[in-house]
Amino acid sequence: MKKELLIASALVGSLGMAGVAEAASATMSGKARVGMTGSDSDGSASSTYNEHQQASFSVSLSETTDGGMKISTGFDLTDENDGATDVSGLTLTFTNGAKLDIVEAGNAYASQLASVPGASGELGVTGPSENSAPTGLTYGNQSDAVGMEFHTAADAFGVEGLKAGLSWSGADTTGGTTTHVVEGAYSVGVSYVTTTGDTTVTIGGGIIGADTSATNASIDGSDGMAVALTAATGNLTVGAGYAAGDYIVSSGLTGASAARNAAQATSVSAMTAGAKYVSGDMTFNVGYVSGESTDVALATAASGSEDSYEKVAASIDYAVAGGVTATVGYADESRSDEGTSQTANSGTSWYIGANVSF
Repeated sequence: MKKELLIASALVGSLGMAGVAEAASATMSGKARVGMTGSDSDGSASSTYNEHQQASFSVSLSETTDGGMKISTGFDLTDENDGATDVSGLTLTFTNGAKLDIVEAGNAYASQLASVPGASGELGVTGPSENSAPTGLTYGNQSDAVGMEFHTAADAFGVEGLKAGLSWSGADTTGGTTTHVVEGAYSVGVSYVTTTGDTTVTIGGGIIGADTSATNASIDGSDGMAVALTAATGNLTVGAGYAAGDYIVSSGLTGASAARNAAQATSVSAMTAGAKYVSGDMTFNVGYVSGESTDVALATAASGSEDSYEKVAASIDYAVAGGVTATVGYADESRSDEGTSQTANSGTSWYIGANVSF
């Protein structure tokens, strides 16, 4: 028996010496966001204010093979106080800088989209379920977790600063006549970064198409494009973006005539613009968003007046210490449904709080 144990120990030791990974490298990160929020709607309701407490904690895992390929994944122990473990997909980073995301990979047009500056903080007035107007450029970002996305290095096709992405996802779902689930999606995205004098310009975006499980829908689950551009000169960054295309909303829209679990949104568009200025430990942010769409029940021809959304917001971030940022923000937003102003869901809001991260 002792011989068998000695042989087993030697075998395990020799395997370890041969380079079998016993543990991947792990890093941890997280934050606690604590503050106060307030809102004052344009309707008859009184203004409200509440405490705001959120937290996140995540673990990143990675290891590099003998050939130089990095394999990484991770998981959230909690995200915005949901108290649930959420495992990430798998990412393979190759020696030439290209990457392949597998499982829960997302869509290439969203990952290549330039990031337009906007206000920080927890700002907003509670929105209604019957308004389908988009509140951002990636409203059509729908995909299934079973999929992959390939990212080139930052010199795609021999052009320095050019990156390209291609994504695909698929699902096996049961179709219905009142609900929408993404059955599969494809997306293509590109981004380009160049420097002219003291200004760095970034432009990025792409297209997306997604199928729907709704058997009677007369439009695709998502069919659109998005593009954004930013320019950074010294401490100032400005940017703007635009998106357009139809999509199916699956959020229990009620509409003007009858309740429905999903709705077709057509003639959809969204625009964003913003600026950021850094002065020492302070960062000044301002952002603008507008969106519009026309929504109807599944298998119904587009008709009626449009839904709309508009928001102007500004904030100041102050770096108090390493990993600690204080934020003050203010926003004014308005919504309309079928051409009628939604005063109960329009108005002003403010936020005062701090973000502590590690």
